[in-house]
Amino acid sequence: MFLYCSCENFSLLGFAVLAIWLIALFYLLGNTAADYFCFSLEKLSNLLKMSPTVAGVTLLPLGNGAPDLFASIAAFAGKDAGEVGINSVLGGAVFVTCIVVGIISLCIADRRVQIDRNSFVRDIGFFLFSLIWLFLFLTVGEVTVGIALLFVLLYVIYVLAVALNEIARINIRLFRLGYVTPLLPVKGSTFSTVDEEGDSIYASLLESDLKSNVPCLENRLPHWMWASQVAIYSNEPEDNAKSIWGWNDEETLKDRSSFSCSKFLSLLGLPLALPRQLTIPVVEEERWSKGYAVATATLAPILLAFLWNTRDDAGPLSKQIVYFIGVTFGGILGVPSYLYTTSDHPPRRFLLPWVFGGFFMSIVWFYIIANELVALLVALGVIFGIKPSILGLTVLAWGNSMGDLMSNVALAMNGGDSVQIAMSGCYAGPMFNTLAGLGISLVLGAWYKRPAPYIFPRDSSLFCSMGFLAIGLIWSFVVLPRNDMRPNKTLGVGLIIIYLTFLFVRVSTSMGVW
Repeated sequence: MFLYCSCENFSLLGFAVLAIWLIALFYLLGNTAADYFCFSLEKLSNLLKMSPTVAGVTLLPLGNGAPDLFASIAAFAGKDAGEVGINSVLGGAVFVTCIVVGIISLCIADRRVQIDRNSFVRDIGFFLFSLIWLFLFLTVGEVTVGIALLFVLLYVIYVLAVALNEIARINIRLFRLGYVTPLLPVKGSTFSTVDEEGDSIYASLLESDLKSNVPCLENRLPHWMWASQVAIYSNEPEDNAKSIWGWNDEETLKDRSSFSCSKFLSLLGLPLALPRQLTIPVVEEERWSKGYAVATATLAPILLAFLWNTRDDAGPLSKQIVYFIGVTFGGILGVPSYLYTTSDHPPRRFLLPWVFGGFFMSIVWFYIIANELVALLVALGVIFGIKPSILGLTVLAWGNSMGDLMSNVALAMNGGDSVQIAMSGCYAGPMFNTLAGLGISLVLGAWYKRPAPYIFPRDSSLFCSMGFLAIGLIWSFVVLPRNDMRPNKTLGVGLIIIYLTFLFVRVSTSMGVW
């Protein structure tokens, strides 16, 4: 409508506006995860006193995989574009497990770094097993709510397996910690190449038991982990003098602060930031503002009422009632927020409702942005005559995977235990998106279609995507053990060739070449 009506005589301007809007939506999706959602998850983990291992396979992947998760949900539930959601998840999984792992392998091949065999085998095994289930779903062609819940149950089983290992590790109190869970490296483990006398950026993960001299993990994950895969979208400066990633070191921050255009850029981004600041509660000490806190408590229910009234079946009378309820709840929440909060610091009591409010409203914004993103991709497919599934496989998958590429590669370049974190993240993240993300999407898709089952889009190319994903996993499973669990150039080149072949086959098939 915008391109053919508003810009009928200025098609180039219309294409430029759509391109800028696409980039802005990707930014909003990643920035909401980095600056709002991940912080709420970190606070929830601390308030619920979750162990680092359990948090590392539940809330942590949820934060870093939020853009993929909610884009998939929007495709299934909001815009009835299931083929975009499935291709986005599978395309992102192939990209991360092939391109990102391949680039990491090429970058660290000469360092002869060894990664943990047990964690690698476990992650690959669960991933391949989940692909078998997805293959069965696509073969049958339909899925009910109960069957879709079984897909999510696979990730629950994976979480339980990691949690049971954590319990066993604590009870047995092994002196040699040879079994390391994903995203949690241990100094002095079999795959570490860091000098024992040197400092490690992960030394803070460990504390000593004075009675037994056994190293053990801290009771919480460090702050930087919570937004590792989406850190490139964050507007919050890094406080650590010793940079983890390398692109935001102290000198770079000083150079950036010297530019006079920084304020102009902040003003330019205000229309994108202000609506979220006014509706998502943030109780972080450095970002606390009583004015924004009162505004979020007041305006969040009104935003929910507005979203409820966007339904097609909402009548005029019901809309007025919903708006009245939203305004009433906004007043009920806003007045106590003004009376019982101070300008100096976030609330010390009743912190859980504030954190949960930030968590919930972040999800609401994910829903808004992801729906718009999927709708724009479908529209671009119509405009350019490209199948929406190909746009999901490429544009959506690449956009949501840029954080994984930049953060994991930069992290692996630090060497030592950071390689284990980067490699584990390359498998744990896509597996979460496939099992939990796609599983929840299927549950919602089947729920909206009940009592009839959800019918999968008839797209034979999905089997092609799963096949290449399995080939990449098997290639890693074969090459790494043969090289004593040390990533090398053979692994990297092979994975990149697999992805390029996959991309060529999918694009050629969609264009009717084959």
